[in-house]
Order: sequence, then C-alpha cells, then structure tokens
Amino acid sequence: MERIYLDHAATSPMHPKVIDKMITIMNATFGNPSSIHSYGREARHYIDLARAALARSIGAQETEIIFTGGGTEADNMALFGVAESYQTRGKHVITTQVEHHAVLHACKRLEKMGFEVTYLPVDETGRISMSDLKAALREDTILVSVMYGNNEVGTIQPISEIGQLLEGHQALFHTDAVQAYGIVDIDVDESKIDLLSVSAHKINGPKGVGFLYARSTVKLAPRLFGGDQERKRRAGTENVASIVGFHEAVLIASEARPAKREKFVELKETLLEKLHVGQVEFNINGSLEYCLPHVLNLSFPGTSVEAMLVNLDLAGVAVSSGSACTAGSIEPSHVLVAMFGKQSERLTNSIRFSFGFTTTKEDVSKAAEELAKIVKRLKK
Repeated sequence: MERIYLDHAATSPMHPKVIDKMITIMNATFGNPSSIHSYGREARHYIDLARAALARSIGAQETEIIFTGGGTEADNMALFGVAESYQTRGKHVITTQVEHHAVLHACKRLEKMGFEVTYLPVDETGRISMSDLKAALREDTILVSVMYGNNEVGTIQPISEIGQLLEGHQALFHTDAVQAYGIVDIDVDESKIDLLSVSAHKINGPKGVGFLYARSTVKLAPRLFGGDQERKRRAGTENVASIVGFHEAVLIASEARPAKREKFVELKETLLEKLHVGQVEFNINGSLEYCLPHVLNLSFPGTSVEAMLVNLDLAGVAVSSGSACTAGSIEPSHVLVAMFGKQSERLTNSIRFSFGFTTTKEDVSKAAEELAKIVKRLKK
C-alpha cells in the first residue's frame, strides 16, 4: 500500500543531503570540540561554521546562538533562565493560552516557584489581541513569551507589533519559532526579539538538536552545570554530527524558502479544492490571512477524530489531531479550547494536515479522495 505522510509539523524526514553530511562527520570527525589537539579543533571548526550559519539565518551574532537538545530545552532555558536572572526586577510573566506545552508547562512550574503568569486569550483564528497584551503588561513584567506560529492550527502571531510594544520596557521578548523557522523570514533585530527557540527536526534535520537565540544583552542563568561549553550557558559535550546536520538543513531551507512557501500554499489550496469537489463539509480552524503555509487544521462536523485518524491510517494517510507531544491523550486540544471554548464540537472532529519537501500535489489529491470517502462513510 502506498503511504502518504502529511504530518510534517510533528516531525519531518531528514533530507538526504543532511544524512550524507552527518554520516561523513560520524565517520571522520570524532574529536571532542573542547580538546586542543587537531581532532578537537576539527570538530570545533564544524560547530563554528554551523553557529555562524544559524546566526545569519535570523540576523543575529554568532555568540548569541546557544546549541540545545531541541526546542523544548530551548524554551525551558529561555523561561527559567530569564526568571532566575531577572526575578529581582519582578516576577510577572506573560504568555498565551495556545503555546506549546514546552512553554505552558514551564510557566506552570514558574507559578509554583512564586511567579505570576498571565495567559492571554486568543480569538477564533488563534491570534492574541494587542490591546489584551497592553492591558496585561505591568511594571514588574520581566518576560513576554508568544509563539511565532502555532503548531496545531498554523496561526502566526503579531510578532513585530509585540516587539515594538515592548521596546523601552524592561520585559524581554521570547518567541517559540519551532514551526516558523525555515519557512518564515525572521530577523530578530527588525522584530526586536530577545530570545528565540528553534528545533532541527522540523526543517528536515536530525532530532535531538536545536538552538536558543539569546540577545547579547540578555542575562541567562544556565540550566545545566558542568563544563564551559556554549560560553558557560549550556554544559555538555556538543553533539557535533547533529549540529553539522542542522547546519546543512538550514542551508537547504534558506535556499528553497520562497519556492517552498509557494509550493505549500498550492498544496493547501489543492486540498481545500478537492474537498469542495468531493462535497465534504468542513470548517477551517485558524487564519488563512495570518498563517504558516504548511499547516492546515480542518474540522469535519459529524465525525470523530479518533475514527478519522484510524481510518486514514488504514488508507495509508498519516495526519494528526494536533501536537505530536499529546498523541494518545484523551484531553482535547488546549489550542482549540482557547479558540472555540470547551463545549465546541470542533474539539472532537478536527485534524491537522502539514506538508513538507517530500509532499507532492498527487499525494494531497489522493489524501483528499480518501478523506472524502471516510467522512461520507463515518457520517452514515
């Protein structure tokens, strides 16, 4: 049976060039980057090249890039690092109700540590209101953490407007850009972003590696203790092969970004058109104006998300009900709850489709055909 993968927002397959690059490094470069001999210097050289490329990709300085074990660690490092370093200035943090759990669960932990957290609501498209943010901002606010693009519905937040609002305020601005990086053009200076989290496996790189951008003026208490790696901000011997793979994935993503966006928009339009032709009733969850091009979340009235996912999988189509980090959970999507309320039917009948470099128009058309059959069968 032919299988179709439409769950790239959960994780993306590694690009062949990334795999080749990593294999070469694993075969030839095994030195510890902290060693001063030639083996260590060679490994350090590859890390330096990667750090420079990642910094360029967001308009940052090389010293502002901290390699992490992924997006979750980067988010945690930003929130806890800032909270510990700036708590004498205040203990108030602002975030949103639709953040990834790497941020939300960290905020819940901060509350147990004596911090006060304001969770901004969103409208039915998943966007916060700038007036709500202005009203929530206080003199003792030390951090505002708002994700760039949502992992479940694809909605992009008003990042530049938030940066402008916080200019001149003591609060630092952190954004979880795990879903947006590599697809959306990001410039940390233009958007006045102080901290930014990224994960490699969302852009066809390896799992288990990411980075946190931290502006040079930001004080950041470390979460790991040991050696002096990452300018004493993140102890532990660097994962050289994965960092090199991350570097290669970033180069590929940078070269193909405009064409990739156009392709994803076309795939999204194809899926919607095929469903219309198949006379499938559906609603779009999120915004078509402010959205990531590769993520599409749809509600199918009269169906059950569990039955839909199982039937699609049996038909060879891989999709999800939202965040991969809550797969198998009986809890409704916190993102959809924030958008539509706890009683909304959309909580039990919504599916996320997400595209990547391996996705073809034929894949999407075939998936739409199978989807139409399944929806009609289930509604009977």
